[in-house]
Amino acid sequence: MGSDDTTGERGHRHPEAGFDLDDRLAAREERGLRRDLAPTERVAARSRVSPDPGGEPPTFDDPERLLFATNDYLGLASDERVQRAATEAAKAVGTGAGASRLVTGDTPVHRALERDLAAAKGTDRALVFSSGYAANVGAITALAPDVILSDESNHASIVDGCRLVSAETVVYDHCDADALAAALADRSRATDDETRLVVTDSVFSMDGDIAPLAAICDIAERHGAWVMVDEAHATGLYDGAGGIVQREGLGERVQVQLGTLSKALGSQGGYVAGSDALIEHLLNAARSFVFSTGLAPPAAGAAREALAIASESERRHRLWSAVDRLREGLEAMGYTVLGETQILPVLVGERAGAMVLADRLVDHGVIAPAIRPPTVPTGTSRIRVAPMATHTDAELERCLRAFREAGRAVGVLDE
Repeated sequence: MGSDDTTGERGHRHPEAGFDLDDRLAAREERGLRRDLAPTERVAARSRVSPDPGGEPPTFDDPERLLFATNDYLGLASDERVQRAATEAAKAVGTGAGASRLVTGDTPVHRALERDLAAAKGTDRALVFSSGYAANVGAITALAPDVILSDESNHASIVDGCRLVSAETVVYDHCDADALAAALADRSRATDDETRLVVTDSVFSMDGDIAPLAAICDIAERHGAWVMVDEAHATGLYDGAGGIVQREGLGERVQVQLGTLSKALGSQGGYVAGSDALIEHLLNAARSFVFSTGLAPPAAGAAREALAIASESERRHRLWSAVDRLREGLEAMGYTVLGETQILPVLVGERAGAMVLADRLVDHGVIAPAIRPPTVPTGTSRIRVAPMATHTDAELERCLRAFREAGRAVGVLDE
């Protein structure tokens, strides 16, 4: 073996060869990328929030604030029916699965949830994972395509799945079907002897826009590619608790449908829905499924009840009504609101302006996060507003009033 000048005679690393984490954190601070944890007392439309206590218990001394920062779009995490379902699953099966689903962790609670998910997505079967992240990484690596074509704004879990597989990844311009068509045409001219996977979110979490799924399916079919769609921010929000794939009638044309149980369904976990052969392959080959303890039964029970509630119309109608009220009110003030979904990105522009506006909103009793580069492109920093079905009319008006007063105070809006 060759020698390494960072080690001593016994293989111990010299102190100067260690990890200088303080310097790394300082560098993040300098670039405006340092984050911290702010514990929230409860997951609901209103809550108290604590400053980051480090390793100490949080203290909730401040008054309640309105949360427009959660992905619990239907407000089901605090719904008594969902909480009761979690309790019943814990009593019937246990608080944890105890092992991989391939060992002893496969329970009736998991199977019932998977049947309901498959019904909502119109597929043969579904398979639940410990998180949406695990579902994306597991599905991409198990499929192991020769080439992946990925929207440039796809979620980090898709990006990491692409990095973990030995495929060539072609990143196409955001929601640009023509760019995807050109990339696939180039592949077809070079060779037809490869497996191709087109991967996209359906609803993009920072822009609130929707992928052109019908056009993507058309293009993929012309070039013999499969389509994989992550419905994380769409599952549960459309008729029958489906997503954009169901809304647009594309279930037969999207080979791999993914989603999460942790957003509109108010629980935890992820899923893949598709053909019987797909699910059988994933439960054998997706490492994030095979080598992970099964989803906790209370989470599975809660998600199943939430899916049933979401399949009804009342909660969804209340959410979309809140979305319309906020979008109309913000635009009437002079704000530019991006997207076309329940995610309302309020464009500010420069990083500093967005951060100051977010801080001032907190002063007015509203929590809505500033999103800045590198999460979004330079010059497009924004406030991400996410209403919930459980926000009252009075709370929506309070949010709009906060945006008006805070925007004027920091110079984002005219007096």
